[in-house]
Amino acid sequence: MAATDFKDYYQVLGVSKSASTDDIKRAFRKLARKYHPDVNPGDKVAESKFKEINEANEILSDPEKRRKYDQFGRYWQQGGGRPGAAPTDFGGFDFSNYGSFNELLNELLGGLGGGFPGGARTSYRQSTGAPGGFGFETPGAAGASSAQFDQEASITLAMGDAFNGAQKKFRIGGDALTVKIPAGVKPGSKIRLRGKGQMNPYTQQRGDIYLTVDIQDHAFFKFDGDNNLLCEVAISPDEAVLGAKIDVPTPDGSVTVNIPAGIRSGQTLRLRGKGWPKPKGSRTDQLVKVMIKAPKTVTDKERALYEQLRDLRSYNPRQSLQNVKL
Repeated sequence: MAATDFKDYYQVLGVSKSASTDDIKRAFRKLARKYHPDVNPGDKVAESKFKEINEANEILSDPEKRRKYDQFGRYWQQGGGRPGAAPTDFGGFDFSNYGSFNELLNELLGGLGGGFPGGARTSYRQSTGAPGGFGFETPGAAGASSAQFDQEASITLAMGDAFNGAQKKFRIGGDALTVKIPAGVKPGSKIRLRGKGQMNPYTQQRGDIYLTVDIQDHAFFKFDGDNNLLCEVAISPDEAVLGAKIDVPTPDGSVTVNIPAGIRSGQTLRLRGKGWPKPKGSRTDQLVKVMIKAPKTVTDKERALYEQLRDLRSYNPRQSLQNVKL
C-alpha cells in the first residue's frame, strides 16, 4: 500500500481527534457489532470494514501508539525513536512506498509478517536503536522471543455465553481452533490462547493469540459499571401506592420481589448475589430500577374509579412547589 493510501483512523471510527479513550471505545464497539462477520456472514465488504476498525482501535486505544500517530501521521511507525531525537539518515531509503511499518517488515522478510484473518493483527515489537536513531527487532531474527509473534483479535459474545461460559470454534488461517470462554468474562477481558500465534521460523516457537471480548447488548440486562447487572421493571400506580409482590427475571430465572408501599418511580431495589459471576465463584448484585407506568387506556369502570380516587385524594405531589420563586 502506497503512502497515498494512508488511513485516517479517526475518520474510520467516526470520532474527532480530541475524542477521549471512552469515546473511542464506544465508537469501536458500536461499529464492531455492526460489521462483525458473525452478523454479516459472507459479506466481504463488512469483513474488510471490520478489519479496518480493529486496526484503528488498536492504534487509537493505545496512548503511546496514538501519540506517535498524532505526531508523525502516516510515518508514525517510523517515528519510534526517542522524542526530540534528531532525524536519522536511512541511506536514501524511501519509506513513502509503504503505508505501514508492517508492510516494510513484510518486504524485508519476504512476507513472513502476514496478516491475520477475521480482524486479528500481528503485534511487532520495536526497540530503541542507537542514540538519536531508530531501530527495531525483526520477527524471524535468530534469538527473537516468541512474544514478538503474538497476535490480537476481537470476539463478540452474546451475554448468555459470556455469563455461562461457552466453547466457540474458529478457523484462523489453516488452523481450526476451539476456544473455551470462561464464565463471567466482561467487555474488555482478554482471553489468551497459548502457542496459537504466528510461527517463528528460526526457533519454531509460536506466539500467543489474545482475544479481546466484546458483549452484545441485551434487551433486559445491562452492566452497571464493571460489576453489577441493571434492569428496569414497570409497575402500575396501584402497586406503587399499595405495595405488591412481582416476578423479576434474573440470570437464574424469575424471583419474587417485594415492592414496598409508596415506592418512588426510579427507585432501585437490590437483589444480592443475582448479578455477574466473579472470578472466585461468587456473584455481584442485580439492581432493579422500578418505573411507575400509567396505563394509556382504561375501561369505563376503571376510569370511574380513578375519578373517584382523584376526588378523594388528600395527597398533593406538588406541595413543595407552591413557594418556588425565581
